[in-house]
Amino acid sequence: MIDNKKFERHMRDENLSENTISSYLFAVKQFSNQYNEITLKNLRAYKVWLIEGYKPKTVNLRLRAINCYLESIGKERWKLPFVRVQQKAFLENVISEADYEYFKNCLKRDDEMFWYFVIRFLAATGARVSELIQIKVEHIKRGHIDLYSKGGKLRRIYIPKALQEEALSWLTDKQQESGFIFLNKYGERITTRGISGQLKKLAVRYDIDPAVVYPHSFRHRFAKSFLERCNDIAFLADLMGHESIETTRIYLRKTATEQREIVDNIVNW
Repeated sequence: MIDNKKFERHMRDENLSENTISSYLFAVKQFSNQYNEITLKNLRAYKVWLIEGYKPKTVNLRLRAINCYLESIGKERWKLPFVRVQQKAFLENVISEADYEYFKNCLKRDDEMFWYFVIRFLAATGARVSELIQIKVEHIKRGHIDLYSKGGKLRRIYIPKALQEEALSWLTDKQQESGFIFLNKYGERITTRGISGQLKKLAVRYDIDPAVVYPHSFRHRFAKSFLERCNDIAFLADLMGHESIETTRIYLRKTATEQREIVDNIVNW
């Protein structure tokens, strides 16, 4: 039987994020609900069941969880290989620079400064939304936030000077001198779900395609805009917190809209 509490302690010792811990615990619970014991036969059957019912990315996420559990009990030799994820030749649903500028301007015009800074920080730092909600006034004053990822690896998220100065002015107006800056109406840290839901509503309000307005879209925007201005993919990989530069190479690709525009402009035969 799977000992969830022991597994959770192992993951915390490995400095895994709360989102990862929650996701991995769900996967091992899903496995244990179907199989009475950990055997190679049951592990392989679980993988087949996942492949039949889920997309490749989800399958690999669950397999990553199971492999992490196997490591925690010293059964690394039973680890399951991942399924191949077929990458598309273009980036999907990334907010354009024009729409991002329009969105910023609308929020500022309507004095929606909280949401203005939500998208500003996401697009100007490349932070994940789970990292965004960890930002404090102290980090803005310092100009960066240091976070530890899997295996205790340090990642530094820089806050550009222009954003730093603008945010400090906003915080001064709010008379906030310390603590987390992205709070809900109850004075508690806003949830990632709360951010995602409100961004969709704002997209509709300002007549922007909701499909391109979600937290990770602004992280994609950061990466694409960075490469357009500084063609240093190794540096970008560090800024994004990618384990491998291969993950970062997707930003060398065009969006489907960009591909369409290039084809329309070039192909005249």
